Amino acid sequence: MDRLAVRTADDRRGPDAARPLWASVPGRRRLCLLEDGHRAGDALRHVAVRRAHGAARAAGARPGDGGSGCLARRAGHPDLPPDRLPEPLSGHPVRRRARVRQGRRRVRRRRPHVSKRFGDFTALDGVSLEVESGGLTALLGPSGSGKSTLLRVIAGLEQPDGGEIAISGEDATWLSPQRRGVGFVFQHYAAFKHMTVRENVGFGLRVRKRPKPEIRTRVDELLELVQLEPFAHRYPAQLSGGQRQRMALARALAVEPKVLLLDEPFGALDARVRAELREWLRRLHEEVHVTTIFVTHDQEEAMEVADQVALMNQGRIEQVGGPRDLYDEPATEFVMSFVGPVNRLGERWVRPHDLDLLLEPHSGSTEAMIERVVHLGFEVRIDLVAGDGAKLRAQVTRERCDELELEQGQIVYVRAVRERMFKHARA
Repeated sequence: MDRLAVRTADDRRGPDAARPLWASVPGRRRLCLLEDGHRAGDALRHVAVRRAHGAARAAGARPGDGGSGCLARRAGHPDLPPDRLPEPLSGHPVRRRARVRQGRRRVRRRRPHVSKRFGDFTALDGVSLEVESGGLTALLGPSGSGKSTLLRVIAGLEQPDGGEIAISGEDATWLSPQRRGVGFVFQHYAAFKHMTVRENVGFGLRVRKRPKPEIRTRVDELLELVQLEPFAHRYPAQLSGGQRQRMALARALAVEPKVLLLDEPFGALDARVRAELREWLRRLHEEVHVTTIFVTHDQEEAMEVADQVALMNQGRIEQVGGPRDLYDEPATEFVMSFVGPVNRLGERWVRPHDLDLLLEPHSGSTEAMIERVVHLGFEVRIDLVAGDGAKLRAQVTRERCDELELEQGQIVYVRAVRERMFKHARA
């Protein structure tokens, strides 16, 4: 017969003290780890039942024989007092309990809302976002809204305090960045200065020990895609800012990531280069169709490039939708004020192009004085001051401006053609 042993972590404590106990049988794996003596006693009884079942089967008994009795009772096992026998069991109780535990681990409640704190500061407060496969999503918001933190959590560079990250339907919350299948491009392109453009682009493939012919072919394809073939043998210091950013994108795409993550990729570039790269990124995405998430605080950039925009504020997502949805159907006052210019007329919110300028008073119109007339090529911006001192802004065509002969100091009447009101303002 196997020897049964019970070991305690500290035998010097009193008999009533709660002690971690485990039941084990020499030559077998540990059965269970328990918190107190009562549960340890249950474990010992289960072990004894298991032995009794074996003895009873050897005597010709079968599980379930005898109505409410059990094999251990029928075998009259000496280790089990009659008043402490467990309820009738069939099979092996310890193994059956283990199967139940495994089932519980498989069926667990999903918590999609992601949270992240840094000390007393809440960077992400119950964020839930679904990104379509092959889409281009912008995380838009002011500084400190949590958009870069969310991107780093998706990449695995930060661990969330709560919630789950799923990539391609698989839970990636605790996977390392290398195992998530993501490509990451930072605002300040992290290039290897001692490597040429070609070597930088192929770096990830060399780390993964791909065959040299495969690396050469893949790098050639990417250099052509990002229009850097003539600069393949140059070093990063010999490239312009826009060229270095394109090199960083090619390096991220080389390993064929499931998701491409861009953290303000054009933030360090001048306005003209940024405008060119926005158009280039949109064309690139239409060619490669890789799921892309990029961070920006530039509303125009998000509206021009993205299929879907998630507007963030104070660690939460205010609204998710297409660029036109956020502009025309804002869910909150914050969305209305952040996405494009807006005028406030009491409780009414009006876009500048929805303000009509009149030379005579009209029902529902407000008197205002023109403070400045700014010609912006195809349109004209009119800055006004209302009678109550409120600052207003209108946008009109050049033809409309010439028709009304608008000039600084002129008194006009403004009327809202389209307006929006919010019943519940967010604190």
